Amino acid sequence: MNEDFRQDFIRFAIAQNVLCFGEFKTKAGRLSPYFFNAGLFNDGISLAKLGQFYAKAIRAAELQVDMLFGPAYKGIPLVSAIAIALAETGVNLPFAYNRKEAKDHGEGGTIVGAPLKGRVLIVDDVISAGTSVRESVDLIRSQGAEPAGVAIALDRMEKGTGELSAVQEVRKNFAIPVISIATLDDLQSYLSSAQLSSETYARVTQYRELYGVC
Repeated sequence: MNEDFRQDFIRFAIAQNVLCFGEFKTKAGRLSPYFFNAGLFNDGISLAKLGQFYAKAIRAAELQVDMLFGPAYKGIPLVSAIAIALAETGVNLPFAYNRKEAKDHGEGGTIVGAPLKGRVLIVDDVISAGTSVRESVDLIRSQGAEPAGVAIALDRMEKGTGELSAVQEVRKNFAIPVISIATLDDLQSYLSSAQLSSETYARVTQYRELYGVC
């Protein structure tokens, strides 16, 4: 499958101001030269296109999955958009998401949508501390299903509290694959070839040298 969608995604994220350059303080207190805010894919056209990018990344990874799961709250619109995008390619998967609080009337419970069964792909925007993934894995397994992997939009490839990145920690702790639409590698590749400030490329490269992982 054509891998150009990764560069197209970087271009799209920049055009939507989802991916910005400057100086941004991370939760870890680091000054990052770029910031990615998937919450700014906030209209019908951009969300539909985002779902299509996820679908391309999922198909390129050739993961065997039976359904999709989106953790509340960001995962809810994502899992819906991805399910639609995959259906448009002929892959019709059931999906579900969770509530933060259990509903005590109507159908009740914390799960909305299809029952959690088989191999479940978790979808989210990014992995920071891995808390959302841990909660999702526990929820999926409690229903007798099995997590098949995690799909995210951008892998920053950045060290967490130790030498591993948040993505690497998830892979290690849960023994499941993590796929992304794009990575820091793709961002650097785009910056090196695009008509953008060479200073931006230099700052991203320097930041990676300080906090990046292989």
